[in-house]
Amino acid sequence: MKCATFAVEKRIKERHGSMKNMKMYEPEDRMISLIKDNYSLLQALGSFGINMGFGDRTVGETCKMNGVDTYTFLAVVNFTVNGHGDFDNDELLDVPTLLRYLKASHAYYLDFQLPFIRRELAASINEDDSLGRLIMKFYDEYARELHRHMKYEEKTLFPYVQSLIDGHPASNYNIETFSKHHEQTDKKLRELKLLIIKYLPADNHLNNQLTATLYDIYNNEEWLRQHSEVEDRIFVPAIRRLETAARQNDVSKNISTMVFRNGTDNGEALSERERDVIVALVQGMANKEIADHLCISVNTVITHRRNIARKLQIHSPAGLTIYAIVNGLVDISSVKL
Repeated sequence: MKCATFAVEKRIKERHGSMKNMKMYEPEDRMISLIKDNYSLLQALGSFGINMGFGDRTVGETCKMNGVDTYTFLAVVNFTVNGHGDFDNDELLDVPTLLRYLKASHAYYLDFQLPFIRRELAASINEDDSLGRLIMKFYDEYARELHRHMKYEEKTLFPYVQSLIDGHPASNYNIETFSKHHEQTDKKLRELKLLIIKYLPADNHLNNQLTATLYDIYNNEEWLRQHSEVEDRIFVPAIRRLETAARQNDVSKNISTMVFRNGTDNGEALSERERDVIVALVQGMANKEIADHLCISVNTVITHRRNIARKLQIHSPAGLTIYAIVNGLVDISSVKL
C-alpha cells in the first residue's frame, strides 16, 4: 500500500511536470542512486540514524537495517527534494522516527555546523579589519539566537511529543502553542551572507577562503529553510493527529470507566432512589419536580444529588446523561441530544 501510494503520485507528478526533480523515490530504489541524485541528503541520512556503507542495498533494505521507518524517511526525502506532500491526513507517518530525526538535526547544527562555519569565517577575515570583526560579532549574535530557538524546542516541544507517544500527554502544552510562535531562523543568516558579499573587503590571500565560507553559508541557509518546512508541514500535522487520538482515548476511557464501574466508586454503589434521581435529572426535571415525582422533599433530592456527585465524580448534566445511557438507566432514543 505504501509503495503503491508513492508510485501513483509519482506518475501524477511526472505527467504534469510540476516537480523540481522528476524522480519520486520509492523503497525499491537503491540508496546510492538517491544520494548521487541529491548529495544534499547526506546530512539527512545521519539525522535519521542511517550509517554509510550500505553498498547497493535499496532504500527499504537500508532503512530496515538501521531501524528507520521507510515510509517516513521517504516522505521527508520526497518533500525536501521535490516539495511533494500533503501531510495533514497522512496517518502512516511514524512520529518517533520524525522526533529522532529532528533531535539529531538539532545536534548536527548546534554541535557541528555552527562552530564549523564560525571557524571558517574567522579564517577568512583579516584580524585588523574592524568591519570584519563586526561581522564576526553579527555571526555570534545569530548563533546565540538560533541556539536559543532550538534549545526551546528541545526543552519544551520534544518532551511534550514524547509524552504523547508514551500515552501520557502533558496537559500544559499543545502543538498550536508551538506553531503560533515558530519563527523562521534563517533571516539573520541571509543578512550575514549579503553583508559579506557587499561590504567585506577581501584581500587576494583570503578571497578563496571567503568564497568557500560563503558557499557553506548558502548551503546552511537552504538547510535551515528545509528544516523549518519539515517541522511545519510534516511534524506539526502529525502531532495534531496524536493530540486528537489522545483526546479520543480519554473520552473512551471515561465512558468505559462509567460502564464497568456500574455506579460504584470506592465500593459505594448507587441506591435505587439515587438511580431514580439520575433518570429524572436526565429527563430535564428540576429539584422541585423530582421531589413531587418521587414523593420526597426537595432537601432529600439535594442530598441524593450530592451523594451521586461524590460517588460518580460526575457533576454536569451531560456527564450524568452519558452515565445513564451507557448503564442502561434510560434509552438513548428518549434523550434530547
